[in-house]
Amino acid sequence: MSQNNAVELSCRECGTRYPLEARAVCDECFGPVEVVYNLDRVRSSTDARATAHGPPSLWRYATLLPDLAPELRVDLGAGWTPLRRARRLGDALGLTELWIKDDTVNPTGSFKDRVVSVALSAARAFGFDTVACASTGNLAGATAAAAAATGMRSYVFVPRDIEPAKIVAAAAYGSTVVAVDGSYDQANRLCSELAEEYPWAFVNVSLRPYYAEGSKTLAFETAEQLGWALPDHVVVPIASGALLTKIHQGFRELVDAGLVESSAVRISGAQATGCSPVSQAFREGSADIRPQRPATIARSLAIGTPADGRYALSVVRETGGAIEDVSDEQIRDGIMLLARTEGIFAETAGGVTIAVLRSLCERGVIARHERTVAYVTGNGLKTVDALDGSAPPAFEVGPTIESFEAAAGRLPTRSGARA
Repeated sequence: MSQNNAVELSCRECGTRYPLEARAVCDECFGPVEVVYNLDRVRSSTDARATAHGPPSLWRYATLLPDLAPELRVDLGAGWTPLRRARRLGDALGLTELWIKDDTVNPTGSFKDRVVSVALSAARAFGFDTVACASTGNLAGATAAAAAATGMRSYVFVPRDIEPAKIVAAAAYGSTVVAVDGSYDQANRLCSELAEEYPWAFVNVSLRPYYAEGSKTLAFETAEQLGWALPDHVVVPIASGALLTKIHQGFRELVDAGLVESSAVRISGAQATGCSPVSQAFREGSADIRPQRPATIARSLAIGTPADGRYALSVVRETGGAIEDVSDEQIRDGIMLLARTEGIFAETAGGVTIAVLRSLCERGVIARHERTVAYVTGNGLKTVDALDGSAPPAFEVGPTIESFEAAAGRLPTRSGARA
């Protein structure tokens, strides 16, 4: 079993330290807290050869995660997803080296399986038997599945208008699904209040420091799959902003651990125009992120008050990236473009990423020869309703060759003759 290298929690704003416990906010300044590691132990316990022999899941990076009780790890096989060379999409966008980090193939079809694996492992280490979350959909399914696999009870709180497929999946895993008459931000506030009343582990409230650490594994895998090298530019969807900031942190930690050579990674963010508070602040050159009321088909990104938005904004500016937002029509086009060039069917958040990637290429923000990685975080089978009317059958025919040929026209036959 690996040695746990996490030693304490620290406030991101004032630096106040706390023991490893179920806590998300600093008592002194109400800033967010995050996990702190013993870097000397990390360096001495982490090497590329050992990682290569680790499990084919995010736990191959246990020395870089809060592995509080290895015997209680939650491991449904999340992580170690493909990094696919996207030659056809790259050709279409004018990029010589484009990669897609494909998290559509995680156990419940999204990257949320990563964060839940780490959060529920911490919950078990702290002795909780019930878990809960506020979710725009994907986190609900991931939490419900992991809870079912470990025998924990679960409650998931979702806006009542999220995609039906995501509600059905969470319920199928045996979770108690609570539909909230309001936005995600309202559901999240309700969970924050419930966390004060009930002895439950709220994965994205009281366990948020551990939950967020799971996102770093996308950076770890990207570097390992590139031959222990960093990319030049990455494009990351923004909901709360935590995914973007943790990918940036993950790249830094690989350098600190001596696993990769230090090099600049430009980080760009992608939002939907119907919920784009971080993109708006970036465009206006502002440090203030004004809340928005979400109105977009990309419901998994529909967080109008992003908890880590300010930090994501800072990372993008610091690294020389950009943040853009795209319309619902562009999101649908992005989904179809990725599917038709690379055979990857992404949910609406993936359509946001690809549409923004295309825009950044057209505007010259991403240079032709930059080694670029786009993060596609969820499976399109969860959001098929978003494409209603966009992908109809080519034609309808009767069950005869004559009917098919009448509709399809003259096509080559097996003998090479014309039909």
